[in-house]
Amino acid sequence: MMMNSRDESDNASTATSSSLTSPKLPVYYVQSPSRDSHDDADKSSSSMQNTPAYHSPIDSPSYSSRDSSSSRLSGNWRWARGYNRRRSGKGWQECAVIEEDLDYDHMNQPYSRRCLFLIALMAFGAFFAFFCFILWGASRPYQPHITMKAFRVHNFYFGQGSDRTGVPTKLLTVNCSVTMVIHNPATFFGIHVSSNPVNLFFSEITVATGQLDEYYQPKKSQRSMSVNLDGCRVPLYGAGIALVKSDGSDGVPLKLDFEILSKGYLVGKLVKTKHRKHISCSLLISSKSTKEIKFKQDSCAFD
Repeated sequence: MMMNSRDESDNASTATSSSLTSPKLPVYYVQSPSRDSHDDADKSSSSMQNTPAYHSPIDSPSYSSRDSSSSRLSGNWRWARGYNRRRSGKGWQECAVIEEDLDYDHMNQPYSRRCLFLIALMAFGAFFAFFCFILWGASRPYQPHITMKAFRVHNFYFGQGSDRTGVPTKLLTVNCSVTMVIHNPATFFGIHVSSNPVNLFFSEITVATGQLDEYYQPKKSQRSMSVNLDGCRVPLYGAGIALVKSDGSDGVPLKLDFEILSKGYLVGKLVKTKHRKHISCSLLISSKSTKEIKFKQDSCAFD
């Protein structure tokens, strides 16, 4: 009973001292973050329990101990209140938000630059592709113009003989040339001109062949080209009799057939335009004449 009354008196004196220290504040306790305060509080509580009773509460050492512990609790409460006030204040949150935004911008800055670079690269590629497409479309109408001029026979004779296997037949030897004019109407690019084999046919038998060597022709220019055709000891087999008969009358009907190829490089070799023109001409020649034969307008077909 004596111990209980002593504890009650101690609690009453502690409440009285705390009310005298801060009369305007509500009475509540906050746990101190300091470990020393807990140790001091434990020591003070243990010293309060082991201290004998005194007649005057002021003279007793427990009173000074309670005073020091109450002042320490009051200081800890002020520190906790100030910490909460700083933490819940507007300035603390604004600083945290600014720091977070700065970190977020710093983290996303390289990624945004990479995205901008990729977008710029894709835009440039799309613009360049569109430009190349427009340039290619503008080059399509500029096909080379070909005009067939003349055909000259240098040698044309036939006789009896045998092929490589020893079969007897008529053999034909031809040496001739064909002249043409090639015009490049393009205004902003030159062309590379060539041809596939230029063939001379008699009754679906190739009796002479030649080819136009590739050359470069500048823009808005024309050039006269000559192709030599040669055929040596070509076996005619069943067509030999028809050749002999036609040579004795109006002339030997021959057919000239070939294709002219042109390539124009617009943006290096990345963008180029190609054209192909097929030419077929009919003519009559005689083994007794070596005069130049002019091509008529309706004797050649272009497609």
